Amino acid sequence: MLNIKIVSWTAGTFTSVSFILCVIYGLVTPESLHMHQFLEIVLPAFEWISIGSFFLGLVESFAWGAYIGLVYVPIYNFFYKRWGTTTE
Repeated sequence: MLNIKIVSWTAGTFTSVSFILCVIYGLVTPESLHMHQFLEIVLPAFEWISIGSFFLGLVESFAWGAYIGLVYVPIYNFFYKRWGTTTE
């Protein structure tokens, strides 16, 4: 069984760190090599790049990760209760 709080915080932190790494990558590489258009599509109101937009993207990234954890854990635990406890 998974703990919803641990998985949600872990996924939120993972997506936040990934966002930071994507922004750093976008700042140190030529524009043709990074995916700022993708970030602008998946993160509402995010625009490449300003301080306010960076923090908005960071919060939105964390929220997406937390959402994934909040949805994934109950589904996983449901199937674990149904099929994961039997030994064959």
